[in-house]
Amino acid sequence: MSSAAPTTPRSVLLDPEEQRVIEERRARRLHRLARRELFSFAVFAGGFVAAALLLALLAPSHRHPSIPAVLVLIAAYAAAFRLDFEIGSGSAIPTELVLVPMLFVLPIGLVPFAVAAGVVLGSLDEHVRGSLSLARVPMRIVVAWHAVGPALVLAIAGERGPRLSDWPLYVVALFSQFAVDTLWAAGREWIALGVRPSVQLRAMMWVYAIDAGLAPMGLAVAFAAQSSPYGVVLALPLVGLLSVFARERRVRIDHELELRDAYRGTAFLLGDVVEADDEYTGVHSREVVDLTLSVVDQLGLSAQERRDAEFAALLHDVGKVRVPKEIINKPGPLTPEERKVMEKHTVDGERLLLRVGGLLGEIGRVVRSCHERYDGRGYPDGLAGENIPLLARIVSCCDAYNAMTSDRSYRKALPQETAIAELRAGSGTQFDPQVVDALIGALGGG
Repeated sequence: MSSAAPTTPRSVLLDPEEQRVIEERRARRLHRLARRELFSFAVFAGGFVAAALLLALLAPSHRHPSIPAVLVLIAAYAAAFRLDFEIGSGSAIPTELVLVPMLFVLPIGLVPFAVAAGVVLGSLDEHVRGSLSLARVPMRIVVAWHAVGPALVLAIAGERGPRLSDWPLYVVALFSQFAVDTLWAAGREWIALGVRPSVQLRAMMWVYAIDAGLAPMGLAVAFAAQSSPYGVVLALPLVGLLSVFARERRVRIDHELELRDAYRGTAFLLGDVVEADDEYTGVHSREVVDLTLSVVDQLGLSAQERRDAEFAALLHDVGKVRVPKEIINKPGPLTPEERKVMEKHTVDGERLLLRVGGLLGEIGRVVRSCHERYDGRGYPDGLAGENIPLLARIVSCCDAYNAMTSDRSYRKALPQETAIAELRAGSGTQFDPQVVDALIGALGGG
């Protein structure tokens, strides 16, 4: 089984990094091979062929299954390989149901080659159905790397039939499969696509949990295959059932990606509405987005937090569409009554975004707090310190800096040095000190 990426516990199924990897992976299936992909294929395919040949030459065997039985096993593996539980940059594939019987029916040294044949056969079916380019079919043999680990362990232990008393040996074989799978999958994604190994490694637990759950079922099929190698067909009904769940997951991911695009389109549409209503507010919001993302990167926040910060910064002033223009553009100080109207824009922004719902509804709660102060003297709720959402603290600081360094109807823009001095003066009172330091760092102010 190849590698993957985890899901996240929120109203949204996948975080932005996982969404990006899945989209790139889908598109890549039909594209020509890039140079880095060809290089990674040469490295890992060459390594697999060498390892499989060495195992075939050095592992003695007394098994002599018939050619039809071998073909049935390969076809069963191909049927299982066609199932594609998309998880991050790879797939969770229930081939464990067939791999385990292969390890007890076929000559142990030939199992990796049989797995490779099943992978290629399943990939050819994908090509016929139009979901995989022909040039990528041979590349799939690297997936067979995961069979090398357990085949090696069982070859060292000595070729014999399945026995419940050998369960410690089977656990070692399963973990050797995980180890080899991790090394080739993370290495290939890193070399070919620049996907950080950490993205792969986080995901492995999900994939291996599926493998560990299916391995005992595969062992049960292996016991049935002892009386007849055709016993492997007993795994096919479960493969068919899992195919239903695989299709359901793909549909859910399709909907997730569509919903992501809808949220993003709605957010930028609302940003355009703000800009059309008041050009300064719209331009200001887009400049605050750039500053906010710089601070997020300085703080090393996650891809999901980065996406949420982008939306919050873009929409932090969306409630101003309900503020009269004579108040927004007033050249002098606001009266107490006018200030009360102005200060309602964060609440109005939250209400507007809650009506949109979903992710933007969650962003509305951040927008509500973008004018809170670190010392608790802000509005609308008087939150202080860590009680203010982190993203709201970031947007608040970036908002203030951009306002200071922009021409306003009642004053000229302040020089950067003066604005940075103001940020430092407000650190710990108006602004989160950590955010101030990150913003100054992003500005190159030391």
